[in-house]
Amino acid sequence: MDKSIIYRRLGVGLVVCSLIFGFTSCSRHKEAKVQMKRDHIIIDKLQRAEDYYDMHPAFEKAFAFLRQDGLTELPADRYEIDGDRLFCMISKGPGRSRSEAKLEAHRKYIDIQYVIAGIDEMGWKPTADCKLTDTEYDADKDIGFFKDQPDSWTPVPAGSFVIFFPQDAHAPLVSSGEIHKVVLKIAVE
Repeated sequence: MDKSIIYRRLGVGLVVCSLIFGFTSCSRHKEAKVQMKRDHIIIDKLQRAEDYYDMHPAFEKAFAFLRQDGLTELPADRYEIDGDRLFCMISKGPGRSRSEAKLEAHRKYIDIQYVIAGIDEMGWKPTADCKLTDTEYDADKDIGFFKDQPDSWTPVPAGSFVIFFPQDAHAPLVSSGEIHKVVLKIAVE
């Protein structure tokens, strides 16, 4: 076999390997990004939900629920989407003040909180930085509360969602008006 053909095949093989390694590295980097400590919350509009599908295998199904026709007409209640692995709670009611809101954190579930109507100003702080326990973690309810103050407050308008992982302590439902929202619960494992 001619040496030039061998070198060309070797070169093509190296390019293919480089591309495969590059895509794999990017994919791994995206996964690692989710687990890294962040200095802000993840907030976006529902129109851009596809950008988050790779963060968890159930996110595509979760966002499909939010995009269904008639979502705004569903009564406040719990809705099973995929048993205990993916479900949601729809609520509608008055907001509370910042002083009434407590940071909460979960271990078993990721929250995608979507605001249907109103503005939900949400407090955020890394769970690892919360030092003042208010209520010990309850494994049955998958929730613990802290007395710490949020590092930031972010107004989340209608049509927007926030993603809270276990490393995100959050204080939701802060508003001077009524909030109509969906909280999707996605099992971490």
